[in-house]
Amino acid sequence: MMKRGNSGQHAYKLLAVACVAALGCTSAFAQDSNTTDSSKPTKKLEAVTVTGSLIPQTQVETSTPTTTITAAQLKEKGFTSVADALQQASFATGSAQGAQDTNSFTPGAQTLSMFGLNVGYVKYLINGRPMGDFPALYNGSDTFNNLASIPTEMVDHIDILPGGQSSLYGSDAIAGVVNIVLKKKLDAPVVDVRYGWSKEGGGADRRISFADSFNIGKFNILAGAQFESTQPTWAMDRSLTATFNKHGTSPETASRDYLVSSNKYYMLDPNRCALVSNQFRGTEGLQSRAGKGEYCGSFYSPGYATIGNDSKTAQAYTHATFDVNENIQLYGDFLYSYQQQKFTNGPATTWWGTSASYNGYYDPNLDDVVDLQRGFTPEEVGGYKSIMNKTTENTYMLVLGAKGGIGASNWDYDISFTHSNDQLIERNFYRWSDPIEAYFSDHILGPSLGTYVDDDGAPHDIFNPNYGAFYSPIPNSDFRSFTGYADTRSKSWDNMLRAVVTNASLMEMPGGDAGVAFLVEGGNQGWDYSPDPRLMAGDAWGTSAIQGAGHRSRYAATTELRLPLLNQLTMNASLRYDAFNVANSTVSKPTYSVGFEYRPFDALLLRAKYGSAFKVPTLADEFQGQSTGYNFAPDYYNCALRGYAAGNVQNCPAPYDSYQFMIVTNGNPKLQPITATTWTYGLVWAPVSRMSVTADYFHWSINNEVQPQDPDMILRQEALCRLGDLNIQSPTCAATLNQVTRDANGNITQIATPKVNIASEKLDALVVGFNYAFKAGDFGNIALNASYSDVLKHTVQANPSDPVIDVLRSPFYNIWYSAGFKTKANASLTWSKDAWSATLYGNRYGSTPNYQAYNTDSYTAPGAGKLVPWMIYNASVSYSPIPSLTLSFMVDNLFNKMPPKDNSYPGTANQPYNSDNYNVYGRSYFVEATYKFGK
Repeated sequence: MMKRGNSGQHAYKLLAVACVAALGCTSAFAQDSNTTDSSKPTKKLEAVTVTGSLIPQTQVETSTPTTTITAAQLKEKGFTSVADALQQASFATGSAQGAQDTNSFTPGAQTLSMFGLNVGYVKYLINGRPMGDFPALYNGSDTFNNLASIPTEMVDHIDILPGGQSSLYGSDAIAGVVNIVLKKKLDAPVVDVRYGWSKEGGGADRRISFADSFNIGKFNILAGAQFESTQPTWAMDRSLTATFNKHGTSPETASRDYLVSSNKYYMLDPNRCALVSNQFRGTEGLQSRAGKGEYCGSFYSPGYATIGNDSKTAQAYTHATFDVNENIQLYGDFLYSYQQQKFTNGPATTWWGTSASYNGYYDPNLDDVVDLQRGFTPEEVGGYKSIMNKTTENTYMLVLGAKGGIGASNWDYDISFTHSNDQLIERNFYRWSDPIEAYFSDHILGPSLGTYVDDDGAPHDIFNPNYGAFYSPIPNSDFRSFTGYADTRSKSWDNMLRAVVTNASLMEMPGGDAGVAFLVEGGNQGWDYSPDPRLMAGDAWGTSAIQGAGHRSRYAATTELRLPLLNQLTMNASLRYDAFNVANSTVSKPTYSVGFEYRPFDALLLRAKYGSAFKVPTLADEFQGQSTGYNFAPDYYNCALRGYAAGNVQNCPAPYDSYQFMIVTNGNPKLQPITATTWTYGLVWAPVSRMSVTADYFHWSINNEVQPQDPDMILRQEALCRLGDLNIQSPTCAATLNQVTRDANGNITQIATPKVNIASEKLDALVVGFNYAFKAGDFGNIALNASYSDVLKHTVQANPSDPVIDVLRSPFYNIWYSAGFKTKANASLTWSKDAWSATLYGNRYGSTPNYQAYNTDSYTAPGAGKLVPWMIYNASVSYSPIPSLTLSFMVDNLFNKMPPKDNSYPGTANQPYNSDNYNVYGRSYFVEATYKFGK
């Protein structure tokens, strides 16, 4: 068997040492030779399987750029979880919903957006096997993976591969692949205990884990468990979220808890809010809004929502092997996770009003058509902590397999079966439609006195309400009579049988041994989302739900070649065919990839890769049933008719400033696969030992993307079409006008938000890394690690005949497409000496549009602009008084930096920042002790 020459070995060593210095190439490490005399034959490096290839190999860096986060880095850099580590990485530039979005569909899950692309475009693997889908849908539409189910202490390392990887990993691998590799062996039993708390209050965290590995003859097993409990963080714990925006473009405006309104506010309480002054801990009182009038409200109602979940998790993991003989090893992995999350959106969504059922009623004493709005205070609900929503998730992944060599040949095999199952129960708090309407009819409105027809010909019920009762607190027993809980149960499952055959030394070539791999796999998957029937029947006031269920079978075949064409030039190629059988039809897609590695001299690697990627329509895309929900958005058309353009819509008169309507979404079996072509080129330069510089340029061209349309964007475009700012004959206007249903009076009744294949999306990004480690004599060892990502181009085109939208220069579409930050950079400095080590880690988030820029879709409008970059730092120090014990102290957000001030939000805003980009958690402290028995 031909051996690589010394030049190739030296290049490998130099790059390997640089990677070791950066702790950034762990997955690709191979055993180095122990030879000290370069004139002697070089011992062949042991080939290992790395993420990004099926073929075992010795190269540290290949044509596929790979970033690795090690278990040590998770601790050193102050990452609290796997999700936290990935979300802080420089490639995670896009916006993503999380625990602050308590009114979203998935506030108990954690995910990320790679380079501002869709959260479902990342393929997540655990030990190289696909991770099961989260049963609930991101934004009520998108299938994604929940990173909260990974036990942090069981992680060995995480490999991140940006760029299209479908030719090896199939559907979903458009933006990239994340492989979370769990530990396979421990050198001693270990117990880890951690406690954390926040400077600003809330979020106290307790975590304990233990693990051990042992062998009995040919049987080896690792087993571990992790338990964690985190207390909720309430908005009242932070000054930016405790009240309405105090420094906005309009005066701070209290919540409208007791409101009678038309185009103005009526104060009809003879006690002028005195009877309710003890509500919201004594902050409820007489308020006024400029140009509107007086009402009863509190400036502090936003504080009664959670911005960090009450969370309890328990996770267990085992890895076992049994060596039958030299050519057969049986193995099995089992990962189980239980997670319970509690959260509430507080008073923001706990209210009642006449607009939902009557769209205004006529009061003959006022000679006006008015609406009532009644917010429920903490004292009335029994404390918002008592009515929190709760999600309970049980998920597990089982892998059983056998691997080994085929006789005395160079062929190896790996045959496995993987089953994943994720079950979710969402127990949410609701107001029941008939009981709540009956209660306010009996206690406030009284019987209908007939019908009044306004000047526009719209009919309205006539009421003579009991306003004294309206301005009075509701007993908690009454509140409980028209509210309660309902469960939504959902699940997803996946079965996959997989066989891989590899030969790392297929034949001799000028540059070394050629390698080949063949993979075949097949299986099925299913999804079921079943809400309480009352939610679909409209029995929940102001609320509806999504629903759907479906399953499909699939199979795939892959081949991969690694060809050392010359001593300095290697080609990698892969070809895959995927087919999905669903609803008596087959959707299939071939994908390919070709990459080159060129090493002109020892310290330099030039690389390039070109290929295709795809994402098959998800089961939710295809099988989501007709799902209705309610939403609020300005009626831009009616506001414009009244002289209030989009940039001034907050001053538009009610109800058009925030109009409630029904949205209707359903799956579309005619959707086509999302397709993409991707390419990357870059370099790895290791000029001296223990130093490396990487630079890689990525390009995506994506077509046929699937996503539901945003009702706010639909209404904006509808207004532009109706007002003549857009060609009403264009395909976009024709489609938009067909989606908005208005009654005879021009009021919105329903908006269709279908899932559609949009025409195209293009994105270019640059990622640069620098790593250097050196010995500082008596001062110990120093390691520097830095990474920078820059989204250079991001464009979308909704229809082939529509103009191309530059997302980077359009603040509205930047927010709509969750593009987030154009640039993101981080760096760490680690010092170690004997029993001590310390790390300082900094993360710089680039500029984003402010609220007024988004609202006007302009950076030049009055008050519009960009927010300054946000920089946060983490610090850690650890000490080992004895070899078996390590004590650590970590501080996240060392300088307690809050989001950059966005004073362009109005005074009605609950929080003056984009919660998908920023958080107000502030400085957190963690103390941790790790003890290894027998060390």
